[in-house]
Amino acid sequence: MATSMSNKAVNRGKNKQASSTSRILTVPVAIAGCLAAILPNTAIAASYNNDYTVCAGRLLKVGVTAEAASLGCAAALRPKDLAACVVKIEKDTQIAATDALSSCGRARRPEELATCVVGVSLSTKEEVNLAALDYCGRSLLPVRFGQCVVGLRSQIDFPATQALDTCISADDSVIGASSSSPPSTIIPTGSSPSLETTPFPTQQSVPTQPSVPTQPSVPTQPVIPTQPIVPTQPSTTN
Repeated sequence: MATSMSNKAVNRGKNKQASSTSRILTVPVAIAGCLAAILPNTAIAASYNNDYTVCAGRLLKVGVTAEAASLGCAAALRPKDLAACVVKIEKDTQIAATDALSSCGRARRPEELATCVVGVSLSTKEEVNLAALDYCGRSLLPVRFGQCVVGLRSQIDFPATQALDTCISADDSVIGASSSSPPSTIIPTGSSPSLETTPFPTQQSVPTQPSVPTQPSVPTQPVIPTQPIVPTQPSTTN
């Protein structure tokens, strides 16, 4: 009797332990299921914090309209660079962000464009802000162009517009020379280079038709000498 009661007590303890263990295992599984349902939405929401978000937010802060910001950021290959270009020009010059947006949007390297515009504007004391924006946008090497304008004006006293025209002309020449001209040959000092001419190919002579041999001449019959004329005897008279 006592033995059966002890066995029942042991079985009850085992059942309680098994039920508690199942409860412990059930709770993490339920939590994992909830996380699996939440995480995809969280990942999608996190993906919205991208370059376009940064671009639109920064443009709106500097006074660009919502429509212009949406169009500019959507069309930009690198939206963050576009926003950085507009913000830098608006902050360091007197050029409005709305004016800078179109130029920054057309630039291949917006940040280099901003560096050029800011440098030229400071060098010219804000005299040619919109012109600087236009010229830096036209240059394929905006940083070099800006250095040209600033460097020349630091040593030569001439109008800012003349410096812009001079440097943009040189900019075009340098780009054209680097893309089309062959490398120059360095000639040692004291030597006189010989001019080498390239011979023009001569026309290939057309072989003449072989001459057809003429028929051999038939030898003529030899002339048979005639019999010598025997002089007749003079007649005798009777």
